[in-house]
Amino acid sequence: MDVENLTALLREAEDHHGEYEPNSPPHHWSGWYAAYIVARQEGRTEDQAVADATLHVEGARQ
Repeated sequence: MDVENLTALLREAEDHHGEYEPNSPPHHWSGWYAAYIVARQEGRTEDQAVADATLHVEGARQ
């Protein structure tokens, strides 16, 4: 992955995490971001990546 693509994914993750965080269980943002970015690298859509990151944070990542 190059810097340009990673930067884009980090910004995308930031936007989605901002929507998730207000009602989320306590967690460190880095775990959510990492799960989101891995999902996107695996070809999942933004919505699917949000679901994956949420499941990861909530302890139910498949």
